[in-house]
Amino acid sequence: VSVMAHVPRGGEIITPAEGHIPNDEAANYAVVAGAGLRPVHELPNGEMPIDAVVDAIQDASDPHSAITSLVVVENCHAHTFSRPISSAYMKELRAALKPTGVPIHVDGARLFNAVVALNVSVRDLVKDAESATFCLSKGLAAPIGSVVVGKKEFIAKARRARKLLGGGMRQVGILAAAGLVALSDGPEGTVKRLAEDHVNARVLAEALTSMKGVISPGHNAQPEGDRLDPNRVVTNFVIFKIEGGLKRRGKFLDELEKRGVLMVAYTHGQIRAVTHYGIDAADIQKVIKASSEALAASA
Repeated sequence: VSVMAHVPRGGEIITPAEGHIPNDEAANYAVVAGAGLRPVHELPNGEMPIDAVVDAIQDASDPHSAITSLVVVENCHAHTFSRPISSAYMKELRAALKPTGVPIHVDGARLFNAVVALNVSVRDLVKDAESATFCLSKGLAAPIGSVVVGKKEFIAKARRARKLLGGGMRQVGILAAAGLVALSDGPEGTVKRLAEDHVNARVLAEALTSMKGVISPGHNAQPEGDRLDPNRVVTNFVIFKIEGGLKRRGKFLDELEKRGVLMVAYTHGQIRAVTHYGIDAADIQKVIKASSEALAASA
């Protein structure tokens, strides 16, 4: 919806190469929005180098080139261990893009994890973007729903795009009610408690790194070191590999499931564990025990 609101058919989107849009959206940017992508390889902290972003902007006066219409920042950036992107980076990116007029969209499914990890306000994280989206269910624990925010003109286009895609929902108030509770400052709000998920993820990572067979996830999640580095955990993701390749990974995940623990097969041969609402410190100890047993059973 946000892409359709920003990008004309034939326009081009600058996006992190390991980001959500090029890897996890079934090429909807092309099929639905009629847009192209110009991926920029991000750093292990999830940031696209700003000079590389500027270099990726096409010459709009050249009829051979697509017109650069949007820069997407993913915050948190999932494939780099769900790293949060700072407001300082956003400010620098905005300054670099200002002469071009290219807007910024924050793909913020786990935006509030970044807010808590960086101890800043959500306003600070998105003020230099033209639009943002965040999920009410991931982390915030509402049953369902995502929110798109931006100025009136953008929202009007987003509403039309949603309608075109069949997204009208007259019962949306039911979803919004749960979202308002999740975002509230009161005891039922779920933003501040995200810090518990971050602590639990770190505890899990510290235990996993000491287990025989658990190794670095490699790639941008952890480009250095052979062992899983728990210092890479900043939010609620634990990403790792196990020795033995994909065959053992499948067996390991099956053994975990037998013990009531669900982790997922992730990109680049990795495994992803995500801490969230309803998983407490005692549960993490059970996951640690199950992981040790599953490693032994899958060896």
